Amino acid sequence: MNLEKTFKALADKTRREILNMLRDGPLSAGEISDKFNMSKATTSYHLSILKDADLIIDNKEKNFIIYSLNASIFEEVVGYIMNFLERDQV
Repeated sequence: MNLEKTFKALADKTRREILNMLRDGPLSAGEISDKFNMSKATTSYHLSILKDADLIIDNKEKNFIIYSLNASIFEEVVGYIMNFLERDQV
């Protein structure tokens, strides 16, 4: 896990909203783009940052790319934060 990439990805409100949408289940890029007032290119940009940070996974299904959360990265981030907090309290 690259914490710098992870925190950079999480720093943007739009990307956090995309992650929140994916909590309900996998979505295509088009479905994600339709929920925002932005171009498909901008949506693709945000998805590439999330993917580069390993926060999402993409799978090809026929002519579509379907995005879903990578739960293991979230577990690692929470573990890092908990470890950080525990050290701070000692």
